This record gives sequence, structure tokens and C-alpha cells, in this order.
Amino acid sequence: MSGKVLLTCLLFCPAFQIRAESAEEYDYDYLSTNKTWVLTPKAQETDATHILNALLQNYDNKLRPDIGMGLPWWHGVRMPAFENSSKDKGSLQGGKCSPELGAPPGEYTIDIFFAQTWYDRRLRFNSTLKALTLNTNMVSRIWIPDTFFRNSKRADSHWITTPNQLLRIWNDGKVLYTLRLTIEAECLLQLQNFPMDTHSCPLVFSSYGYPREEIIYRWRRYSIEVSDQRTWRLYQFDFTGLRNTSEVLRTGAGEYMVMTVSFDLSRRMGYFAIQTYIPCILTVVLSWVSFWIKRDSTPARTSLGITTVLTMTTLSTISRKHLPRVSYITAMDLFVSVCFIFVFAALMEYATLNYLVGNKKPTEHSSRRPRLPAAHAHLVPSYTTININSLVHWPPEVDDEESEDLGSPCAEGKECQQFFCCIEDCQTGTWREGRIRIHISRLDSYSRVFFPTAFLLFNIVYWIAYLYL
Repeated sequence: MSGKVLLTCLLFCPAFQIRAESAEEYDYDYLSTNKTWVLTPKAQETDATHILNALLQNYDNKLRPDIGMGLPWWHGVRMPAFENSSKDKGSLQGGKCSPELGAPPGEYTIDIFFAQTWYDRRLRFNSTLKALTLNTNMVSRIWIPDTFFRNSKRADSHWITTPNQLLRIWNDGKVLYTLRLTIEAECLLQLQNFPMDTHSCPLVFSSYGYPREEIIYRWRRYSIEVSDQRTWRLYQFDFTGLRNTSEVLRTGAGEYMVMTVSFDLSRRMGYFAIQTYIPCILTVVLSWVSFWIKRDSTPARTSLGITTVLTMTTLSTISRKHLPRVSYITAMDLFVSVCFIFVFAALMEYATLNYLVGNKKPTEHSSRRPRLPAAHAHLVPSYTTININSLVHWPPEVDDEESEDLGSPCAEGKECQQFFCCIEDCQTGTWREGRIRIHISRLDSYSRVFFPTAFLLFNIVYWIAYLYL
């Protein structure tokens, strides 16, 4: 019905404007002429007036239909269309339906044409007229169901240019009552998967005072219709469908019929991909540039590391502005936090390298070793060893190239007790058993492979888990 009403309005509005211009010329031409007006008979108008006077003569609008008959009275509920409001509130914005994310549980605003149908035997009449279409003045003179929306925070009816209400009475006592409403209702939002989350926002209504023993609500066939989606759009959500259900709510005041219509929404993450995900990924990749800068360039590598860390801090702060103050971790929080860890680890990698290699103190027995020529001084490598509980055993022999660079060996059987142990201090002995030898000077080379590989594996697991699982 609402679709036809909207279509009729669109078709008649231009015609009305043209007709008004033509009427102006029409009246101007008729100023100097005399016309004879022919009035239509008032038989139907008089009949309708007598019908209404007879119906309302002994009608008591304080009592529901069929009261005292012992059978529950029922009426059908229909929502011919739902339109979205043009309000933009919070981060869940909509072109016409705009849920609000100011704070959990969240809100959404919706425009609906709400229709109710019931039978009232007191309104039966015998006439050639099949139905009477009445204005809002008649609404207050007959009994109207006390339907209210249970999860609404605010509801307004439209009054421009007149109250947007329709009352139609058929000769068999059937009554149709429709009105246009703008409702702000609660929607419980679970944001663990934000911004790849989906929601089902309900609109719940029932009778306020009549229990199930007196009023039974039923959905009419094709009860819910959605207006053409080409005329409206949700900026951050895709409208995936709706469902209508009915249930019995048991309270201390009795059992009530509760009707629910749920609007299913799926968030579009294009905005968050542009504003958060892509900048975070690029910042992490930028932090890897320091691995290709010489370790002697301390100002360049330090400034690059600090800049990327501060950039990730800013991106993390901006991403939280789109969310309420929830106590749990969302999908975006996890991604931003891991990116921050990667950027911070890249900075710590250079700090470790600079400390172990650039500021290494000479050992006690270095004076007893023959000095290398100055031309070969830069060839002395640095190493570290990591204990892996004797899972890997290295042979005690050292290759010829390392033997030439290392000079004199350490004392036989000397044990390296530290986590970071240089091979210059312990060339031979039991320290080799169960330890892996790592070249400290080659830490940048290891990082060039480890950091991109680890970040790639994280992205694969992250997107598969949140998009497909």
C-alpha cells in the first residue's frame, strides 16, 4: 500500500503544479464571463453522515470490541513499508536508516508505516457504501489498540501537513488504522568482529495493557514490505533482509503477545580499510626499510623507527574513535595492536644490534692474542649463541676462514654461561654443545626475511578467521 501511495504522490505532485498554473490562467480568462455551476447530489454525503451519527450514538470508545464474550479478540498487524531516516548519528550511519553507536547497546532510527486491522461489531452498517475513509478526527472517537514499542527510546508521529493517519471502516465492522512513525529503538551490538560484524536490530511491540486472554496479535500475510532500495542507501551497512516472529511474554501482570521484526545488517568495511587497515600495513612495511640501512647510520635508523611507532600510536587512537568504550578486544584492535608490535620490534631490533655490536667491550684475553692488521680489522665477526637444550650439536671444529679471523683460541673446556656469548670469548669447549651460533652482524639479514614472513602469515590467519570462520 505504501509503495502505491508514494508512487501516487510522485505522479500527482508535478501534475498539481502544472494544474495550478493552468488554473491561474483559467481564472483570469473567466473574470469577464458568467458561468453556471452544476452541483452534484449530496445523497452519498448525507448517507455517510447519517451512518457515522448512528454508529457513534451509543458507542463507548473506552471498551474494546466483544468485551465480556469470553473469547480472546484478535487483530492483524502489518508494516507495509519501512523507510529510513536521513539522520546521521554516531558511526553507524545510514542514508535513511541510521543506527547510532554512541554507546552500547546502540540505537537505530527508522521510519515506518504501521498498519493495524481488527473487527468491531459495533461499527457495522448497512449502506451502498462499502467503506468509509475518515480523517484523524474520527480516530479519537472509536476504540484504538494500545500498541506500544517495547524497545523504543523515542517515537514520533508525523504531523505535517496534517497528522499522517488513516482510518477506514468497512460495512462488516472491519477497521484499518495506519500511521507513519519515526522510532529510535535499541539494538544490542556485539562488536567483537568490528568492522566485519553483522547485526540483527529488532523492533518489538505488543499491547500495553491487554494480556493474551483479551488481545491476540497476528501477522497478516505479506506483513512486511521494504521500499525500493534504489530510493535509499545505508552508507556503512548492507541491508541483508528481515524476519518477523511472534512469541508469548510471561510477566507478573499476565501473558502478552509480543511481535518482533528484525532488520539484518552487514557492515561495509571499505571506509575502515582506507582509514585504518591500509595505513597500518604501509606503516609496518615502512619500518622494514631500516633493515636495508647500514647499522652505522644511527640517526637515520633511529628517526625512522620512532616515526613509525608514533604513526602507529596515532592510527590506534583514531581507530578507537569509531567505537564505544567497550571492555573487550575487537578485530580492529587486534590488527592495530599486532601492527604496533611489529613496528616496535623493528625499532628494538636495531637497538639490540647497536648494543651488541657497536658497544661491545674488549675481552680480557684479547691482549694475549696477536693483533690483526688494520686492513683486516673490520673482518672480525660477532656472534651470539642460543641454548636449545642440546637439540642441535655443532662440531667442535671451526672452518678455516673463522679460524684466521678469530686469532688464538680460548682455554680448553671453558663454558659460556651467558645468553649472548661471543665466539671470540669461547671458541672451543663445552659451550658449543646444544647451542645454535647466530651472527650478530647478520641480524639485519635475518630480519629482512623473518619480519615480512611473520607479518604475511599473520594477515593470512587474520583475514581467514574473521571473514570465513
